[in-house]
Amino acid sequence: MGYRLSKLYTRTGDKGDTGLASGERIAKNHPRVAAMGEVDELNCHVGLMITELTDCRLHSLLTMLTPIQHRLFDLGGELAVPGYDIIDATDVTLLEQQIDQLNEHLQPLKNFILPGGSRAIAQAHLARSVCRRAERQYLSLAQQDDVNQQALIYLNRLSDLLFVMARTIARLEETPEVLWAPKPKPSA
Repeated sequence: MGYRLSKLYTRTGDKGDTGLASGERIAKNHPRVAAMGEVDELNCHVGLMITELTDCRLHSLLTMLTPIQHRLFDLGGELAVPGYDIIDATDVTLLEQQIDQLNEHLQPLKNFILPGGSRAIAQAHLARSVCRRAERQYLSLAQQDDVNQQALIYLNRLSDLLFVMARTIARLEETPEVLWAPKPKPSA
């Protein structure tokens, strides 16, 4: 195994900059660092989602989510080493296959659904929402720096997968989805 961090504080970032793996120092509010933070937060939410999947009916989702956590960590590594691409088209294709596999068993969506019904469903929706934010931040970075376009597509597909997983959790738990009830229009 490589080296370990033995000292957690270095004081090198006390003035608002941080080091990339390349040795380059950039501001902590640089879009690259913001994207790294969003991907890290997303990984935390996926991890929390995994802890909610204790019902044995949901274990098939664990086999999908665990590798996703590793790919998100890889994506964070990509962001820390500009020009180094790890996420590729095969990663995107895998997500698409998983979406199709899960979606086969779902009823067509006839209404908007809200996060809720159970903690696991709500957590899947929260992870989806954070994934969309990570995608937006990655796009902001892409508008000023060269980035891996496959990683941008990966984040887009991942948010779709997390949405389908939320619906799948509801189906497997036999929990009714929370349907949006729009405010009635005022009568004239």
